Amino acid sequence: MKKDFLSILDISHNELEALLREAARLKRLRAKGTPHDILRGKTLAMIFEKSSTRTHISFEVGMHDLGGHALFLSTKDLQVGRGEDVKDTARVASRYVSAVMVRAYRHSTIEEFARNATIPVINGLSDREHPCQLLADILTIREHFGSLRDLRVAWIGDGNNVCNSLILSSALTGMEISVAGPKGYLPKRSVINRARSLGGRIHVTASPYAAAKDAHIIATDTWISMGDEAERDQRLAAFKGYIVDENLLAHADPGARVLHCLPAHRGEEISAAVIDGKQSLVWDEAENRLHAQKALLIRLLSKTGERKTKGGGQRSTSR
Repeated sequence: MKKDFLSILDISHNELEALLREAARLKRLRAKGTPHDILRGKTLAMIFEKSSTRTHISFEVGMHDLGGHALFLSTKDLQVGRGEDVKDTARVASRYVSAVMVRAYRHSTIEEFARNATIPVINGLSDREHPCQLLADILTIREHFGSLRDLRVAWIGDGNNVCNSLILSSALTGMEISVAGPKGYLPKRSVINRARSLGGRIHVTASPYAAAKDAHIIATDTWISMGDEAERDQRLAAFKGYIVDENLLAHADPGARVLHCLPAHRGEEISAAVIDGKQSLVWDEAENRLHAQKALLIRLLSKTGERKTKGGGQRSTSR
């Protein structure tokens, strides 16, 4: 049966652990220049409603590294952009390619695609979640802190799709999440309740300093996502005081590190001194999109227990 990745909760704790180990291994192989064309003959269709830098580059390069091929497909160039039903595009794509990554405005679009596809479908970003980003974030945090359990993570700013995936991921990682944002821009109660029902520890506050207190990780994102441009002035006013700067960072644990999924707007949600400073993990985080997604693609597209890497020995199997 095919497996999709539409939400960070589409994987279990054990599957997450296996993905993290695989991503770390693939990262080492790439650094050594060791070939690992595990997905030779496989093709990934990448469908973009929304523009992208990291998602586009990391998936395309990832498939190349794995010996496969990636197709960049803008909805402006597809018949779906002229009114073809999503289900028809999904059915046709299933006859041509091995998997599809969809980056869409509405999560319902990706869900409909997955319902009608007979191949794995990956959420490359929707208004509800950005699970691929969280795989990279969790990989980055573990690289620098080792164990994830009981780490305190502060999310400062907009309760958006990345924030939703972070909240839900707490049920898999054991990390404690504190979210700080202004009224009207906090994550939906349904997301928080779901995470709590699965064992996640989630706190919500209006104070960025309360959320940042003793935090090991401080994470943020742009206040004005694609589709929010008409609300720019309103959002800038609402988020005043929520910048991740040196003053806020001083309230965190002395060894705290900073994440930002990019693109960043220095002087708005994060200061230049912080994002470019010694406590920033932003560039490791961006690189790890590549390694985490390669591990995900292998899990979705290859047979476990039968894979070997040239020069890399027998592959570990994930369960």
